[in-house]
Amino acid sequence: MKKVAVIMGSDSDFPIVKEAVKELKNYGVPYEVHVMSAHRSPELASEFASGAKDNGFGVIICAAGMAAHLAGVIAGHTILPVIGIPIKSTLDGLDALLATVQMPSGVPVATVAVNGARNAAILAIQMLSLSDEELAEKLSKAKLNMIDGVKAKDLKMQELISDI
Repeated sequence: MKKVAVIMGSDSDFPIVKEAVKELKNYGVPYEVHVMSAHRSPELASEFASGAKDNGFGVIICAAGMAAHLAGVIAGHTILPVIGIPIKSTLDGLDALLATVQMPSGVPVATVAVNGARNAAILAIQMLSLSDEELAEKLSKAKLNMIDGVKAKDLKMQELISDI
């Protein structure tokens, strides 16, 4: 199975990013977590991205706040899918969201919600599941569990409503 790289621009992003790591671990997806900066260590980011496919990665998740150029720099140096997690730090994360989502044609970055680390991991797992039937089955079971959860909440709501 291909690995997922989880890269953050600063270790201060880890409280958010750890939700992606937990989700990858929950699905049994191998991963590596690294800190590298688009601005403070651009050579490291470029080198990592350029060699990621040959090093067994299938998807790269990048988390960054403020200027949030990390996902774009990584995407510019690889053919692998890149998922950006805008991290809320200033302007309620709008600055990071716009910096992550506004990519030029030919350099796509799939972008999840501000602080949406769990969805970034699930999207990475969905991408890997295209060639991994075991992961696809795990995702299908998770969807069924979500449906059961909603049905249970609706049932409770019906009980609450009947008591009014």
